[in-house]
Amino acid sequence: MSGKGAILSGYRLLTGLLEPAAAGLLLWRRRRGKEDPTRLAERRGYPGVRRPDRPLVWLHGASVGETVTLLPLVARLQKRGLTVLVTSGTVTSATLLAARLPAGVIHQYLPLDVPRYMRRFLDYWRPSLGLICESEIWPNLLVEARRREVPLVLVNARMSARSFARWYKAPRTSRFLLSCFESCLAQSQGDAERLAQLGAPRVSVAGNLKFDVPAPPADADTLAILDGLTTGRPVWVAASTHPGEEEQVIAAHLALKPYLPNLLTIIAPRHPQRGVEIEALAEANGIALARRGAGQMPEREAELYIADTVNELGLFYRLSQVAYLGGSLVPMIGGHNPIEPAKLGCALLHGPFVHNNAEIFAAFDAGGGAREVADAQGLAGAVHRWLSDPASARQAARAAAQTSAELGGALNRTIQALEPLLMRMALGQRDGAA
Repeated sequence: MSGKGAILSGYRLLTGLLEPAAAGLLLWRRRRGKEDPTRLAERRGYPGVRRPDRPLVWLHGASVGETVTLLPLVARLQKRGLTVLVTSGTVTSATLLAARLPAGVIHQYLPLDVPRYMRRFLDYWRPSLGLICESEIWPNLLVEARRREVPLVLVNARMSARSFARWYKAPRTSRFLLSCFESCLAQSQGDAERLAQLGAPRVSVAGNLKFDVPAPPADADTLAILDGLTTGRPVWVAASTHPGEEEQVIAAHLALKPYLPNLLTIIAPRHPQRGVEIEALAEANGIALARRGAGQMPEREAELYIADTVNELGLFYRLSQVAYLGGSLVPMIGGHNPIEPAKLGCALLHGPFVHNNAEIFAAFDAGGGAREVADAQGLAGAVHRWLSDPASARQAARAAAQTSAELGGALNRTIQALEPLLMRMALGQRDGAA
């Protein structure tokens, strides 16, 4: 590991020394509902299920957005007869994957980035290939995989300008860590240039896999019930919202009520456990509501529906004419993925803070499928314009769907780029059998 730099050496030493504190952190997170108490050992590298005795491809995505992005790639790899392991780091992503992973695909929680935890994980699962999604650059994971000669590829790779500025301050560390990847398949030309400048090897542009993810599913019976309850009402959804945004969505709803008396506003928080908190906020503003997490339905008297469940956004996008994408009216988050509602017939709204998906939002804005709003007042105005003029909303929704379709194709390009490594796996499997 010559040339790795003092920063990486210090990180490795510190995370090793702090292993007891890492165990304490997991217990604290379990008490806060951020860890699955029945699978806590996985976060320390212990397996939760038995490993099949076959070569295995390992894919990792941090949370919901990244793991959903990987689903088409998982399906393609499984169709080739490969054993597939998917890891993620959040309870919400595990819940979603339990519903959406193909039968036979294994899910495990990724261990915390502690040297012994990562050694334990890699020594048990022995992946023949690792595909790491977007920007999950965990030093101990990369170092331990390199020591075991596990080929890694950074797929759907992104490197934002903000992240680039941070990594650029530690050039030896960034160059060494990125050299642990056999190749990097970037979402965009800008991502590719920043990764190459930091020292990533064999960088190419494959496009954004998110455009090739199928629209989120919806239970047909539930959709029919909800559609019957909301027929004739103007409906919009604020999806994947964060603290500080629900207040603005509620303010927009109150501003819209005099003009759209039958309005139904749906709030689907990014973290469903916040449903009760949002319920209290709405009640403090005198808003009649129903909360899905409590088993309630949006009857006619409900003005607000709190969709505090997992893996049901497909329902609410299908019910809505307009979708506001959360994480964009508050700084730090950077805006959530607008592709899913675009595929399901929604006109799109977002705030100014979209740095995590800047190029995607720019494409939707340029195509006429999305508009930027600055605050609650702007949100109310934009929702009113589209809900009071359904033809205009449909036109914007068609434009959003067209932009989404035009930017697809990353899945095929990614598979093509991975072909030499997949062939190497297949040859190794035959040699082992012989």
